[in-house]
Amino acid sequence: MKKILFAIIAMVALTACNKDDEDNKEVKADRTVLIYISGECSLWDYVDIDLDEIKTGSMSIGDNNLLVYVDRGSTREIPWLARVKKGQFVDSVSIKNIADEMNLNPARTSVADDPYSSEGQVMEGVIRYAFKKYPSKNNDYALGLWGHGSGWLMRDSVAYTAMARKAYGVDNGRNGSEDFGKWMNIPTMAKVLSKLPHLTYIFCDCCNMMCLETAYELRNVTDYIIGSPAEIPGEGGPYDKVVPAMFEKGTINNVPSFAKSIIDYYYEQRASGYDLPLSVVRTSEMENLASATQSVLKAIKPNLGDDYPDMTGLIHYYYDYSYEREFYDANDFILKYAEPADYNNWKQVLDKAVIYKKMAENWMIDKNSVKATYWERWDRYYGSYFTVTEEKYGGVSMFVPTYPQRTSNNIYIQRMGWYYAAGYNEIGW
Repeated sequence: MKKILFAIIAMVALTACNKDDEDNKEVKADRTVLIYISGECSLWDYVDIDLDEIKTGSMSIGDNNLLVYVDRGSTREIPWLARVKKGQFVDSVSIKNIADEMNLNPARTSVADDPYSSEGQVMEGVIRYAFKKYPSKNNDYALGLWGHGSGWLMRDSVAYTAMARKAYGVDNGRNGSEDFGKWMNIPTMAKVLSKLPHLTYIFCDCCNMMCLETAYELRNVTDYIIGSPAEIPGEGGPYDKVVPAMFEKGTINNVPSFAKSIIDYYYEQRASGYDLPLSVVRTSEMENLASATQSVLKAIKPNLGDDYPDMTGLIHYYYDYSYEREFYDANDFILKYAEPADYNNWKQVLDKAVIYKKMAENWMIDKNSVKATYWERWDRYYGSYFTVTEEKYGGVSMFVPTYPQRTSNNIYIQRMGWYYAAGYNEIGW
């Protein structure tokens, strides 16, 4: 009788161990998606809300790997990485415990010396560990970028600077909620991602990332980029719906199903009561688009004037407190200045790159609220007032130097590959 009882206990224990092993073993899934949350900033209070939505979404992802990296403010925890399975975080690990595998100095993984998630070494280490630990049997990897963003804008690499001056992921490094910290430039991101498995897509749940400059810079590290050219609401995407969409396969009218569904669910959310322009870029078309843009810019240069182009009434996607406009709608700009034949040739190439988009007439930018004399006087420079139509809307932005930018962002746009590929240098920009 004792032998039978022992056998039963042993079998139960073995079954439990096998269950634990099944939950925690290195799983080769169809697709592995990592959501990289750089939340040590003013967005800190949205982290837990989105994590709850992510857990809900994980209930419907089938045979796939969903991972989250979490660095949040207003807490004393060290950033951590976890797999999300059936609504739960499993085998969660602090980066303190994987510092060696990340090639990160363990001394920099304490609460007192919290590593910046915007540093290239940290991002590379997290992604490398995550994709190695949870590989895709199809080499199908994707990345979600959660945090603040400002398109291609840059300052000196990983500078400690104010919001709106860099590209992605401001991290204040003090477990706080302010937006004064280190950012990651897009060329740095491209360099980091070039060392890692090629990505099927990057979903940018951050402001202003759908710009031609960023898409061109990242063209060799991912097949698709998904996001908005404009400012997004703080709560970001509806992850309970977006997460299952991240793992969809197949195509719909030559658009990957995951891309269309992510855009559709995000657009339908109407976060904070705002609409949101959204788009998908196929990066394999970016070199053709750069060449087409170079040709059309040469053709329209005589129409731009000797000093700077008149941007009045053109769609722009960003309100900079220094009163600059860095993100004009690319289609609206070319439509205004190009001859019909030149525009149509360029537009055909744009449509092969921007394969799916949703238009919005209004979003978080308060483009029409300020009508003071100051703004009216400078409207020629800033293009403060505009309307959005299907004809004008292109889904991606581009930098067009105007008078205010000539002393600031021009020196930084020249560090982007798009500047030369699109021929800005050849027309004197």
